[in-house]
Amino acid sequence: MKDLVAPFRGERYRPAERLSRVIAPPYDVIDASQRAQLATLDAHNIVHLMLPEAPLGSKVDRYAHAAEELADWRRGGVLVRDAEPAVYVMAQGARLGVFVAVAAEGYGPRRVRPHEKTHAGPKADRLALLRTTRTNLESIFLLAPDLDGALANALADVAKRKPDATAELDGVAIRLWAVRGADLSRFPLPPSPLYIADGHHRFETAHAYAAENPGADRVLAFVASARDPGLVVLATHRLIYGAGRRVETLLDEWRPWFDIAPVPAGVDPMQYLADLGRQRTACLVASPEGTVLGLAIKADAPLAEVAWLGASESVRALDVARVEGLVVKPILHADASTPTLRYTADAREALASVRQGASAAVLLNPTRVEQVFAVADAGDVMPPKSTYFAPKVPSGVVLRPCEG
Repeated sequence: MKDLVAPFRGERYRPAERLSRVIAPPYDVIDASQRAQLATLDAHNIVHLMLPEAPLGSKVDRYAHAAEELADWRRGGVLVRDAEPAVYVMAQGARLGVFVAVAAEGYGPRRVRPHEKTHAGPKADRLALLRTTRTNLESIFLLAPDLDGALANALADVAKRKPDATAELDGVAIRLWAVRGADLSRFPLPPSPLYIADGHHRFETAHAYAAENPGADRVLAFVASARDPGLVVLATHRLIYGAGRRVETLLDEWRPWFDIAPVPAGVDPMQYLADLGRQRTACLVASPEGTVLGLAIKADAPLAEVAWLGASESVRALDVARVEGLVVKPILHADASTPTLRYTADAREALASVRQGASAAVLLNPTRVEQVFAVADAGDVMPPKSTYFAPKVPSGVVLRPCEG
């Protein structure tokens, strides 16, 4: 079996000084307004390729247009491929990781492990783009258990050097180092298994493309150590919109499962939630009346009787699975009208939403990295929006042509 992780000849923007103007967040977190803003920031911003828009009256579709743009940029020296293989260490704020080429072998060998379901639509879109550009325009995000700390230590050593390029995206400083030659031979490439943090759709798309093109059997990946102190996982809070969903009508339904009490006056709600959930599942439920309730699972709550909390014990133990099943779903089903469910990783936005039209906001503590690993090891999947790794890995820092 081929090595799971390998160096590659990356393709990068020239000159490096323009990097802040041409990188972008991942495609799936960019809305139409932000896409337009990034597109006007620089004619060569990566959004022109990863979220292409064919000009009005064009004879080609947007995917073919992206391929034409990419070819033009290469001819004009906007993107230049490195002469020798390397791995590319990136510091993004306090978080360190490395861009590598990972075998696009699917989940069968269990060397890359998922924790969430995917949907056909995004995969079809990404595959159509990959077929025309034949380039990894952005990376997936993987976590390495790194039990001996070898990866974390190697990344920290590289980060002591002067960077080859610097940039900033959304207020977060970015530094990049290319590790090649003798330094590369000493760099500890992470072993299997690796766990997908972000990019399930892109990994599965790369696997599908590799089945069509055996020479394109790797995918660009950013790998961080689970031991990295800069690794941050945020909770994704639930915002519920819809008439007839009054929190106080559900208290009797929740009391068999939770101890319920209002957040004390003058206490920071998120610190209260963190303390409340230190040893047990907890959440906050905010309502338009200004009440913020703390719900903490009872020690004798009959969770074993609730089969729909999850197939495996690793999922059933998740705060997000329990809160989704026992708190969020009852709010959604509290009225016959159709509700709207939104998500945010910003606790302040979640609490403010109930003053701005939401019927309720449910705030959670973050899922821990070891819980992500446990679910993936069990071959199970988490509820949607269970994790939010911050900051998002930027697109455009380094690209990877799929063949050759």
